Parts: sequence; structure tokens; C-alpha cells
Amino acid sequence: MSLTGRLGVVPLLLALAAGPAHAAVPRKDGTAYLPGPASPTRVLQNASPATSYLVELDRVRGPLAAPLLRAAGGVLLSPDLRLWLVPRSAVRTVVGRLARAGFVRTLEPDRRLTPLSTPTFTDPLFPSEWWRNVVGADSAEAPGPGKPVTVVDSGLDVNHPEFAGRPNTTLIGPQNLLGEDEWHGTAVSSVIGAPANGVGLVGVYPQADLAMADASPAGVLLTTSEVAGIAAGARRGPGVVNLSLGSEQLDPVERDAIFAAVARGSIVVAAAGNSRGQGNPLTYPASLPHVLTVAATGEHDAVASFSSSFRAVDLAAPGENIAAAVALPFVPAGFQPYAFVAGTSFSAPIVAGAAAWVWTRRPELDSSQVVEILRRSARDVGRKGFDVDTGFGIVDIPAALALAAPPRDPGEPNDDVYLVKPNGLLAGGSAPLTGPSQPTAAVTARVTPAEDPEDVYRVWVPARRSVRVALRGPGAGLELWASRTRSVFEGGSAAKRDLLGVRRPATATRTLTFRNRARKAALVYADVYLPRGATVAAQYALTVAIARR
Repeated sequence: MSLTGRLGVVPLLLALAAGPAHAAVPRKDGTAYLPGPASPTRVLQNASPATSYLVELDRVRGPLAAPLLRAAGGVLLSPDLRLWLVPRSAVRTVVGRLARAGFVRTLEPDRRLTPLSTPTFTDPLFPSEWWRNVVGADSAEAPGPGKPVTVVDSGLDVNHPEFAGRPNTTLIGPQNLLGEDEWHGTAVSSVIGAPANGVGLVGVYPQADLAMADASPAGVLLTTSEVAGIAAGARRGPGVVNLSLGSEQLDPVERDAIFAAVARGSIVVAAAGNSRGQGNPLTYPASLPHVLTVAATGEHDAVASFSSSFRAVDLAAPGENIAAAVALPFVPAGFQPYAFVAGTSFSAPIVAGAAAWVWTRRPELDSSQVVEILRRSARDVGRKGFDVDTGFGIVDIPAALALAAPPRDPGEPNDDVYLVKPNGLLAGGSAPLTGPSQPTAAVTARVTPAEDPEDVYRVWVPARRSVRVALRGPGAGLELWASRTRSVFEGGSAAKRDLLGVRRPATATRTLTFRNRARKAALVYADVYLPRGATVAAQYALTVAIARR
């Protein structure tokens, strides 16, 4: 898959050295660098006057202010952060002038803090990781290695200080770092799992069982190795696969690889894309059902100016001014191997890491329950309830850890005939609900707008016998389709031939009956569906019973 609008990291780092650039620079699938703050200076007040203040300067122009601050009695605390400690007397004078000139990012009193039972990190960039508090990563202790996270992206730089010697780091195949966008995989991986090693930054899940599948072996982003990476991630066992990539073209092979990963119990997380300014075209794999799609927000919880908006968005996470590791081949001499980046490519790994964290702490859940918990526990922002900008809201790790488990949604993906029949998506297909030794069956599941609007089940019916299919629960409808049906989305003459019966959504129990008049057993398809335009998920109970002779 080839992605347009790419720009190498070396020109960006050089631009940082040369001067300010506050606009997000688009890169592949929503990746963008945001060298400066996206909002006015933040001023954090204290209840009583402080004797000294912390001043965080613009990343680009900060060094130009060093002589003024030093002359005013300031002390440089962190060259990387452009962070100074200045006396109170300098705030109204020197710092005030710098703020009016746009040099100051944050001004806050130097306060005494009471230690809490939360992680303590010494990594220099940790104080600048504003997003950690937004998603609750600092309000709970991350677990040790657990549910695996596989990043499918460009190669991982294992010589970077964040990854050299990092335990629980697996390379799936060779890792290429030759090509203009080859910094990307290292940056995405660092947002997920940069360890608390006193160097650089800390990822959302520092001890994650992390794997990198390089989808750009020849330095051309991206090839069919992306599909191989998704499959390799699924083979690692039920876990999380992160896809900070995309295209406006639907790729059926990519779709099936994702559906197969979901069928094997994994969670697939994808960036929504960075095309808000281009009219929000649908982006794949983000627009596929059964993909946990992530939009980007800024430091004030508003949707980022670049973040794509459409119905498939499930969640949001911070995506502006995110500290990330940069692969060493892209770092000019004299620069630190880090940059502040922006884009949904960096919102997605926050959610991927959060999903693996929650699942590791709650291993009794299946993938459908973890996804639903993340959606239901999200902190609502923007318009009340679900919206196309931020989905159900910003991911909230402590809330997800505490929320009661929802019912499972078994059998996914089962959106159409080819996904459940043998030699469709999987060689064996899905087992029929009924069989020679199982004349009755019951399923409790749900259908969800955009994410999972259709559930199809195979039903075995003996020769010369009838089957009764009943649906309980409001909001969903029921259809019954013949064994030769190719798709439950058939229309015209095909639907007239294959559709055996329809029951529209209602509150009362809906039933359909089919009599197999043939001399041999038949397989038919029961389809539970949401009607067009539905905006609310429907929980349902489906029962199937073969009539006695």
C-alpha cells in the first residue's frame, strides 16, 4: 500500500533548528509533525504566590531566550524541554515579554507535590508527556508483560536508546530503515512501549510484550508485507495489532487479513487518518468493521484540526505534540533522537497500548469485551454521546479497568455469508448453530452501527423438517436466506430467489420458519441486522429450534 504526502524526518529536524513552524505537516496516513504548540501559552496558577516559576519555552526559539533568562537569575533544568526555573521577580518582566512574543509554552508555579501511589519515572521527556494524564496512564500502575502488541509499520531501530536491550521486544522478520518514512515505526512503537529506563520518554505501557512487523522491507511504504505482518501478529496469540497506516482504496486482501485476525481473537487498532482538510474521505483499514478506529485530540480535548471524521471512529486519544523516538539514521549530528510529532498515527498506539494494558489486567475477557469496555468507559468530549469526530470519547484507562464486563459478542466477524461458510474467510468456516445431535441453539450477541451492523449464522435443517428462528430484543431485524445465497446484501432477482423471509425491527419477538422439502439436509443463513440509519447498538437473543417429526 503506497501512502502519499510523505516527508522525511531529517528536513523536519533541520527546520526545527532553523526556526518556528506551527502548522502540522502531513505525512503518511495522518502522520504529521507539529514542531510548536497548537494552542496559546498555558498558565497554571497556584493558590498562593510562589517564590519561583517553571517556564517551558518554544521548542524552536527557546535557545534564543537563554541569555535573557540567565541574566534574570534563571536556571536551565532541561535542554530537551527548554525548561527553566526562574525567580518570581522575573515573571512580570522578562517572562512576560517572552510570552507576548510567543516564546513561552507553559508557565506554572514551582510547587511542592505530595507523592501519590502512581509510577515515578526519571526519563527526561516524561514531564512533557502531557497526554499520559489525559488517558489516565499516570493514575494506575501498568502491568508487566502480558497480552502482546504487534506494530505493523516501517522497521524498528533496535539501536535506539529506547529499544537497545529492551526486554520483551520481538522482531518479526528483517527491519528496514532505508527510505524517507522509515523513522515512523520506531516513533509509533515508542508511544506504546518506550521503557521506564531513565532515557528519553515513557510509553503508555512501558513493559508491553512488543513486536514489530516491518511492512516496508524495500523502503517503499507499504507493500503486501503489511498483510503478512497482520497475520504474524494474529499468530502471536490473542493480542493487539496496531496499524498506523492507511489508504483511500479498499484492499480486499488487507480486509480479510484483518478479519482473520479478529476471528482468531485479536483486537485491531487503526489510525482514523489525517484528511479532515480534504473532506474526510474514507480511509482503510480505519473504515472497516471490527477495527477499533482512533481519532486525534489536542491538549484541550478538542478534536485535532487534521483528524479525519466519519462514522467508523470509535475512540479518540491525544495526537498533538507527542514526544516520540526517532530512528537514528534520521537524526543529524548534534540532535537528540526524539521529536514532537502529531497525527492519528500516534493516537492509535496510545489506544493499542491501553487495550493491551486493560486486557492484561483482565485476562478473563475476550477481545469483544475489551473493545466494548474501551468504548463504554471512554470520557465523552465534544458533542454529547457518540459523534463522528471523537467516537465515544477519549480512552480512559482507569475507567476501563473498573467497568463491569459487558456480554460477549461471539462469532465475529460474521457480517456476511463468505465470513461464515467453509473456504470463505477461514477454511473451516463457522460451525452451524444446529446439527444432527444439536436440534436447538441459543446465541446472545449484539449488532453495532458501522462497527458490526450484521450478524450471519449457519443453520442446519434436516431433510423434510422445519426450523424455527426467533429473535428477541429491540432494534434489530431478522432475515432468513437460502443455502445458495452468496451475500445477505443481494438485491433484485438474486434476493427474490434467495431471501426466505424478513421480520423488521420491533419490540416483540420476531420469528421465521423454514421447511426443508428436499430429501437431504440443507444449510440456511439467519441474518440479524440493524436497519439503515440506525445509530444505537442492539443487544439480542437468537434461538433456533428444529421441529420434531
